[in-house]
Amino acid sequence: MYDLIVIGAGPAGMTAAVYAARKRLHILLVSKDLGGQAVWATKVENYMGYQFIEGAELMRKFEDHVKLFPLDQMIGEDIVTLSRMDGGFEIRMAGGQTHQAKAVIVATGKHPRQLNVPGEERLRGRGVSYCAVCDGPLFNREKVAVIGGGNSAVEAAYDMIKVADYVYLVSLAQVTADQALFDKLKTAPNLTVLLESEVVEIEGSSLVEGIRIKDRKSGSEKGLKVGGVFVEIGRIPSSELVKDIAKVNRFGEIEVNRNCETGIPGLFAAGGCH
Repeated sequence: MYDLIVIGAGPAGMTAAVYAARKRLHILLVSKDLGGQAVWATKVENYMGYQFIEGAELMRKFEDHVKLFPLDQMIGEDIVTLSRMDGGFEIRMAGGQTHQAKAVIVATGKHPRQLNVPGEERLRGRGVSYCAVCDGPLFNREKVAVIGGGNSAVEAAYDMIKVADYVYLVSLAQVTADQALFDKLKTAPNLTVLLESEVVEIEGSSLVEGIRIKDRKSGSEKGLKVGGVFVEIGRIPSSELVKDIAKVNRFGEIEVNRNCETGIPGLFAAGGCH
């Protein structure tokens, strides 16, 4: 039995693993990927000690830090269930194997929110993307649409105006991104901002060919010919593992106190999932 299982290897999970390892705990770090959402950031400008660093590079530095300590890692593995047992907790992996620990830190982060419109699921990976950093270069010299009005959407649009032929930024309401960030974007000659506009359908047979948007004021609809759609409308806490054990709020975030305690002895949550 491990002293501690850390679920998730984003910034919160890797930090938790390092601090626990310094206490000489017997640790298992398990995650289906390394770096979490931070890997998707083209640039990080507000992390102390770095005037500028790419998200992927920063996460590699986190990973190198973790490797300094003797702890077990299972990266690329999916956890099916997390359950309570006498003296601790048990996780069951997709392959059927189980691991036990006296305590668990859930640091599973968040996953992209979907539009839930016709065509989205069918064309996922065929022009529909949730990560402009990952997939942006595939749309060189094409017309694309970025959906959303927050920081992630504006950052994605800013990245894409340097790659795509033309960018439409489609926001359900007014843009809520940081003004300094939006100011860098809005004067781009290959950008159109469509406010109070709702995507009602993503069109295409085998690949994305366009979107239909609805003006929320007039109710009128029109089509835009685009080859790519980047959905940047926020993220949902990845709290499915614990929703039957610990309390979650109406947003799906795991409820914790100031010590990251869930109310279940030995079960903690950290990072974007709480």
